[in-house]
Amino acid sequence: MNIRIIAVGKDKDAWLSAALDEYLKRLKPFGKIEMTRLPDISIKQTGSSKIVIEKECEAIRRQIAEGDFCILLDESGESKDSQGFSELLTDLSTKKRIVFIIGGVYGTDDSLKQEADICFSLSRLTFTHRMSRLILVEQIYRAMMIINGRSYHI
Repeated sequence: MNIRIIAVGKDKDAWLSAALDEYLKRLKPFGKIEMTRLPDISIKQTGSSKIVIEKECEAIRRQIAEGDFCILLDESGESKDSQGFSELLTDLSTKKRIVFIIGGVYGTDDSLKQEADICFSLSRLTFTHRMSRLILVEQIYRAMMIINGRSYHI
């Protein structure tokens, strides 16, 4: 499986970076999994959250290649349980590359949501964009355990 996670913003907390690195290491046997971190745009520089969103979405679009299957994380997207998420990844495993997109502090614009192949919600709860990275990577790992009949999910 070939998965790329595009996330806006830095991992400022050492514990979060360590947890992400641990799950990315655990995922290595299951295929190519990469995390691309894009710098967030300062509202102090732009003066407007709308401009921040536009600039961050432009940067995200530059990371997407022709043929990528894009899943945008958004609170209004469809949600699945862990079994359903593993089935989705299994169904998409024949795609060139699965790209998960996590926007910045202010989210993403509607045009990026429309361009995505799927809008997906991790939960009805609200998470910081940094925590969303960890939750997503852990759920991808859980899905790999389910797909491969391993006991992590039990």
